[in-house]
Amino acid sequence: MIYKELAFEVVGCCLKVHSQLGPGLLEQCYHNALFYELKGMGFLTGYNVPFNVSYKGNIVGEYFADLVVENKIIIELKSAKCFSEAHIAQLINYLHISGCRLGILVNFQGSYLEWRRIVI
Repeated sequence: MIYKELAFEVVGCCLKVHSQLGPGLLEQCYHNALFYELKGMGFLTGYNVPFNVSYKGNIVGEYFADLVVENKIIIELKSAKCFSEAHIAQLINYLHISGCRLGILVNFQGSYLEWRRIVI
């Protein structure tokens, strides 16, 4: 399993944030809180990290990963009723564009934290 210990600690941070803030807030609140939680644990954490999208050698756009931990794991945060296929596809695309191999999709909306590992 890729980055097993790191991913375990990242999900633990997500659980702490969900436990403290509870469900029902806007995504941005969880985004900010998780950033501070990860930084507080000593992880190198990028916030809204930009990645260029290329087509035939030309930059055609960019996207911003919510959080990138230790330059290895992309965390995509949601505050939605449930994950959709579009959420999963978005994270897979982010992984391909960034070169990262592991993404964690996290949904803070429910009474229990929902999360999914995506590996490419």
